[in-house]
Amino acid sequence: MANTTEVIENKTNNIFIVHGHDEHTKTDLARTIEKLGLNPIILSEQPNRGQTIIEKFELHSDVGFAVVLLTADDLGKVKTETKDKYRARQNVILEMGYFIGKLGRSNVFPLYESGVELPSDLHGVLYNPIDEGKTWKFKLVKELIASGYDVDANKIL
Repeated sequence: MANTTEVIENKTNNIFIVHGHDEHTKTDLARTIEKLGLNPIILSEQPNRGQTIIEKFELHSDVGFAVVLLTADDLGKVKTETKDKYRARQNVILEMGYFIGKLGRSNVFPLYESGVELPSDLHGVLYNPIDEGKTWKFKLVKELIASGYDVDANKIL
């Protein structure tokens, strides 16, 4: 796992957005990050340059902080259950684990849609709900400041 002190010392203004198919929330998050004077990194917006997806991901993952959008994009269940549950895309779960390992939990901000099943291995991690009042934006600012970013919440009012 990454040493938190090393991550803070090597901050970039790039914030990686891990996302599924919820375009509205992804766009809202990206504009919020821009208003804070930071650069949102959305993999699909980066040039492909003949790379595989994992090569492209690794190239653009040199960031100091990641926001993970856990939105209701897929349905799934344990085979002994009868009812499907909403889940985040598998790539979102994989990338969240990657960034927790690379940046440390304190530099990853999991943001979830109500009703989405959260990974049980990560219980104890404080997930942040996507709420209608958009208080998640101020929680994000608080976490960015705690991670060493110089941001001003007034810019997102």
